[in-house]
Amino acid sequence: WYQRRVRGRAREATDQYDKPIPKVEPATIEEITTEGAKATGPTQLEEEKEELSAPVDETKLGEGEESEKGKLEPNSGNGANYPHYSFTQTLEELEVRVPLGGVYKSRDCKVDIRERHLTVGLKGSPAILDGELFAKLLTDEAMWHLEDNRAVVLTLEKFNKVEWWGTVMKGDPEISTKKVQPENSKLGDLDGETRSMVEKMMYDQRQKAAGLPTSDDEKKAETMRKFMEQHPEMDFSKCKWG
Repeated sequence: WYQRRVRGRAREATDQYDKPIPKVEPATIEEITTEGAKATGPTQLEEEKEELSAPVDETKLGEGEESEKGKLEPNSGNGANYPHYSFTQTLEELEVRVPLGGVYKSRDCKVDIRERHLTVGLKGSPAILDGELFAKLLTDEAMWHLEDNRAVVLTLEKFNKVEWWGTVMKGDPEISTKKVQPENSKLGDLDGETRSMVEKMMYDQRQKAAGLPTSDDEKKAETMRKFMEQHPEMDFSKCKWG
């Protein structure tokens, strides 16, 4: 009995080894290059596209605003949205956002900020922005960072802190600075002299938009009125006032 049992187990073991071994296909490894990974980026997460700035409504332009024809309406941040970048501004500084069209790291970016020239792009590719600036910057205060690995965002301090920029890069369509909303700027942060200059500029912009005399015009008119009062013997009826 014992011998039969041992022989039976031996046959079972032999049968197991006689069964064909299933063929295992070798694993394949597909290399994903850096370029390939970047190329698939936008399909996984589409970038939000801002609405492009529209031209000003020329039917609503007031007297003396002929120079504003062909310019753009400012966006909500007193700047503009272009196909390849957007910007917002206060009287003191600008924020410029440059989409990269994919997922990148800071080391992939090339950013060169100078007083009157700006370059932004990706290493090994044509620059997205490369040209002369609308006005002068203070480069010591310039900063940039990568937003969500998809856009370069620059914070740029203006040299002239009482000036609205029409655009960032010279040659791009300019916004109508007469339609800028001054309340977006922090006047309380300015020193007394600068604040007075800014308030005067804002007042003159409103007066021009309404077809009314500017502060300089009013000052000249007041000076002439006093002169006429002091010299009643003179005839001013034939004078033409500019």
